[in-house]
Amino acid sequence: MIKSMTGYGGAKGEVSSIAVTAELKSVNNRYLDVSVRMPKSCLFAEDAVRTAVAGHISRGKVDVFITVDTSGAEEAVIKVNENLAAAYLKAVQDVAERYELSGEMSALQLVRFPEVLSTDKTDADRDALTEAITSVLEQALTEYDAMRAREGQKLMEDISAKLSGLEDMVTAVEQRSPETVKEYREKLLARMQEVLAGAPVDEARILQEAAIYADKVAVDEETVRLRSHIAQFRLLLENGSPVGRKLDFLLQEMNREANTTGSKCVDSAIARTVIDMKAELEKIREQIQNIE
Repeated sequence: MIKSMTGYGGAKGEVSSIAVTAELKSVNNRYLDVSVRMPKSCLFAEDAVRTAVAGHISRGKVDVFITVDTSGAEEAVIKVNENLAAAYLKAVQDVAERYELSGEMSALQLVRFPEVLSTDKTDADRDALTEAITSVLEQALTEYDAMRAREGQKLMEDISAKLSGLEDMVTAVEQRSPETVKEYREKLLARMQEVLAGAPVDEARILQEAAIYADKVAVDEETVRLRSHIAQFRLLLENGSPVGRKLDFLLQEMNREANTTGSKCVDSAIARTVIDMKAELEKIREQIQNIE
């Protein structure tokens, strides 16, 4: 089944007392473009997040949002950067002496300076956090895929209906094309009879001109290729793998055949049908922009 490139998924969960919330949303894009927003303290898990997303999505602009609460996990190990703390303290004392200010500083004030305190995470901590994040993210991705599949089914049904309409238009062109040759032959014969004013008409000449005209306006090759492209289009829709780019290329070929048909035919009825055909192809083009 085809999938839409637009979708949303979210999940919440707790793994090893680590509470995680994962959300993602996507819109159309030519290639896969993943943006991850997560706590700075968990950036070591970003590669794992990107790998998980790439396992489900082949193209689209995807925004991933991760929040993590480790307050329920084991006690964190807090490290004091003693050299940096001593440097901060000396700098404060120097300023106090230079400007004759009070140099008293509480411990709470000192640890508020940047990077005086840090959380020391062991490899085991990192592994547990990564597992928690990816586990909840997979749940969000499952919901996300289900939404994209529902949208893809709607797109497939709409495009299939439009392809049936295209086939009807191709049939109309095929039925009308021989009639244009017959009408041309009759007009040519009437004109020759009018010009010759009752003199014998060279039937062989009329047949030759009609044959030249028929060859000039013949669209059999174009209509056969159009039918082949429509059949391929349906087959790709039923494949279920990411086919958006292939469908886009195939649609370009269908447009080319429609344009050639329109340029060959001078019949007004066929011209109107070709215009309707191109309008329908444009509607299909808009729809496949949403297909992964």
